[in-house]
Amino acid sequence: MTKRKLPSNASVATKAEGDKLVAPAASRNAAALSELLAGIAPTSGRALELASGTGQHIAAFAKRLPGILWQPSEIVPERRASIDAYSTGSPNIAPALHLDATTEAWHMSIQRQDLVVLINLLHLISWPETRTLVTEAARALRPGGQLVLYGPFMRSGQLTSDGDQKFHAALTQQDPEIGYKNDTEMLALLQEVGFARVEVTEMPANNLALIAREPAI
Repeated sequence: MTKRKLPSNASVATKAEGDKLVAPAASRNAAALSELLAGIAPTSGRALELASGTGQHIAAFAKRLPGILWQPSEIVPERRASIDAYSTGSPNIAPALHLDATTEAWHMSIQRQDLVVLINLLHLISWPETRTLVTEAARALRPGGQLVLYGPFMRSGQLTSDGDQKFHAALTQQDPEIGYKNDTEMLALLQEVGFARVEVTEMPANNLALIAREPAI
């Protein structure tokens, strides 16, 4: 993934105890995301979180879904250390992998997954990077697996709140290649790469969860 200059509020994390980092957004949405996944995830199997950030999310997911073996991943060493700090004592969380989900062929380096989760990244990467990520995630899934994409999106090309308009403008001012993705274009991309069904779930703070399911073949 290309290193980009982002607005100061785009990816905030502060130091906490030991190697742990705290991201306010993760503190706010971990419970809602855990509840979402509990309603759709298998009771057992393997799950990969792309761009795991601080590790707060995957720690919450592993506690809520103890039958799943969770694999976190992250490209920033400091954040991998934070993930592993949050994972201490959790037998169903593997050590964090160095994985750039925007690169070609990364699916070949991991075991096939029952679930792939991505939280709050798509608005920070370009459309070509988004296409690569979604394509590779589809290839990483077992038949019948699911991909969950969570974050802020345009609705039919429109930004639907003042906060979203300001944040999208700040992102594109820093880098015109990034910014909010259009939900309709994302749905088309998911279908293009072979997902049989895609559901859209409204989430708190005007976010969406796109839940894509692979054909059971």
